[in-house]
Amino acid sequence: TESFKLLIPELEVLIDSALANNGMLGYRKDEIEVKKANLKSKRRNWTRNFGIQADTRYGNFNNFSNNVSGSDVVTLASATTQTNYGVGLYLKIPVFDIFNRKSEIKQAKTEISQAENLVKFQEDEIKEIVIRYYEDLLLKESLLEIQATNLSDAKVNMEMAKKEFTNGQIEIYEYIRISDITAGVATEFEKAKSNLLLAKKLLENYTGVQIN
Repeated sequence: TESFKLLIPELEVLIDSALANNGMLGYRKDEIEVKKANLKSKRRNWTRNFGIQADTRYGNFNNFSNNVSGSDVVTLASATTQTNYGVGLYLKIPVFDIFNRKSEIKQAKTEISQAENLVKFQEDEIKEIVIRYYEDLLLKESLLEIQATNLSDAKVNMEMAKKEFTNGQIEIYEYIRISDITAGVATEFEKAKSNLLLAKKLLENYTGVQIN
C-alpha cells in the first residue's frame, strides 16, 4: 500500500510562523508603536510653555540725583549712551493646559492598552486557526491512509473476482457487484486525497510553511 504520510512540522513551529507572517497582526503591532510615539509626544508638549527670553536696549539714559547737605540741596544730572542686555527664563502653564495634558496622556495610554489587547486577541485567534488546520490535516491524512488500504484490498478482490468470473466460478451479477464496490472505494479514495491536499494547502497558506 502506498503511504501518503506527510512531513508535518511541530505545531509550535507552525504557530510561530503564522504569527510572524500574518500581515494584519504586523499592522496591529505597528499601530502600538505609533501610539507609543504619540504618547511620548504628548508628554513632551509641556515644553511649549517653557522658554528663554532675551532683549537688548540701546539709547541715552539720563540720571538725576539729589545731594542734601544741611539746608542746601544740590541736584546732579548726567547723561550716558549705553546698551543694556537682558536674558531670562519663563514658564507659563495655564490651568486649562494642565488638565488638558493629563486628559491627553490618559487617552494615549488607553489607546496603547486597547491596541495591545487587540494584538493579544488576534494572536489567540491565529493560534486557534492553526490548531484547527493542523488537526484537520492530521485527520485527513489518517482518512486517506484508511482509504488507500481499502482501495488496495478492493483491487485485490476485483482481480480475484475477474479470475473467478473468467473461470465461471461466479455469476455476472456478483462480478458487477464487486466492480461497483471497487469503483465506490476508488471514488472515496480520490475524495480523501483531494481533502488532504486542500487541508495541506490551507495550512501552508496560513502559516507560510511548506509541507512535503
